[in-house]
Amino acid sequence: MAEQSPLSGVKVMVIDDSNTIRRSAEIFLLQAGCTVILAEDGFDALAKIADHQPDLVFVDIMMPRLDGYQTCALIKKNARFNATPVVMLSSKDGLFDRARGRMVGSDQYLTKPFTKESLLKAVAAHVKCAAA
Repeated sequence: MAEQSPLSGVKVMVIDDSNTIRRSAEIFLLQAGCTVILAEDGFDALAKIADHQPDLVFVDIMMPRLDGYQTCALIKKNARFNATPVVMLSSKDGLFDRARGRMVGSDQYLTKPFTKESLLKAVAAHVKCAAA
């Protein structure tokens, strides 16, 4: 495989309290050439985001201590990261959940369990936006 992936070098943060979800997202993203930063919850993510400055953030909604909505809102309120795309991850696919995600500034909503294709498509869509 000589050609470089279009996602090569993209820094993606995955925030999820589920080790299984974090691990599967990490595998899919690494295969696509992304650099992956993992966080177990919102507090963990906020501690790492300034150091790593990800190009894109995936955040689970249902997490202990600081949920995905709160985490997204805090990322978007920070002047340094308000342009960073945030994709909400949830097993719930209700209209209310999607609307609430939009209200706190999320850029997209991805339902779990996600496929490799849907995850990489979300990264590609937002990285193109950032590069344009």
